[in-house]
Amino acid sequence: MRTQALLDADTVESLLAAAVAAPSIHNTQPWRFRLDPHRQVLEVHSAPERTLPLTDPTHRAQYLSVGAALFNLRLAAVHHGRRPEVRLLPDPRDPGLLAAVRLTGPLGADDLPSHPALHEAIALRHTSRTPFTGRPVPEPIVARMVTAAHAGGARLHVPDIVGTRRLLRLTAAAEARNHTHPDRIAETLSWITAPGKDARYGIPVTALGPPDAGGRMPMRDFTGALPVLRRPALWFERHVQLALLWTPHDRREDWLRTGQALQYVLLTATAHGLRTSLLHQAMEWPDLRAATALPGHKRCHPHMLIRFGYGRDGARTPRASAHPAMRAAAAPRPEVPPATGTRTI
Repeated sequence: MRTQALLDADTVESLLAAAVAAPSIHNTQPWRFRLDPHRQVLEVHSAPERTLPLTDPTHRAQYLSVGAALFNLRLAAVHHGRRPEVRLLPDPRDPGLLAAVRLTGPLGADDLPSHPALHEAIALRHTSRTPFTGRPVPEPIVARMVTAAHAGGARLHVPDIVGTRRLLRLTAAAEARNHTHPDRIAETLSWITAPGKDARYGIPVTALGPPDAGGRMPMRDFTGALPVLRRPALWFERHVQLALLWTPHDRREDWLRTGQALQYVLLTATAHGLRTSLLHQAMEWPDLRAATALPGHKRCHPHMLIRFGYGRDGARTPRASAHPAMRAAAAPRPEVPPATGTRTI
């Protein structure tokens, strides 16, 4: 039987710093953390006030974001020699409790080893909204990204040229729709922060990318009705490298697993010197999301398009400290049986 190690303040701070470094839609950071000192469990909760009612009405993107933070937390735990036991949606009575992570450490011989390169990539990964060089990514690196997605419980499809063009057309169609809905434009614009503003959430103007001068790359236009904020157009890579992240099922737990798989893929890419950006626009419209599914595949539920390649590093976006959202339990929670399908890194 493993001896349960107490969580010291420095370890908790390190775990939470890794967790909040995860990407989230519009940098909403829709998570909260709660430490139960009696059971040595870190709980991950949703943050209802940081949702996108129009862009993400089902909260699927929010779950992906929380899943990415959860993967970082797990990775940091292993880096510290702790064994994270994860339960997704552990309490039916508390739908806002998305995951519980018990750190039972130390690691044993039957546990997977630490991944130093992936852990280091947590701090290095930033979304890059700028043009890539177009230099082809070697097949072995792409294969590692595919393997990472599968290990995280999802699937990663890398389309051919025809498939890539189809996915870009669907993304462009979604971006065009977004521009015709004033309320959606306003919702997106509300998460853009002006220079010098003391903001912990959202995307600073300095982190926005330029539009594609060639009109081939449908990057999200965050500026809406304020073209003064728009950066000058640049020529993007001619041969876009995309990957579609999908799952055979489309339940809440699948969304959380997909978020973890997404972060596994992004960190794998970063560890190999790649830059990444996320194209989510088509996933925000049910008909266009369905159209991005693999042709002829009846159980393909798409979640994200990942653009990857070589290029400049992405600009940093702010992160709120996890400590203001951290709550310590006043009394122990009742034990909840472990959920099936628990994965430990």
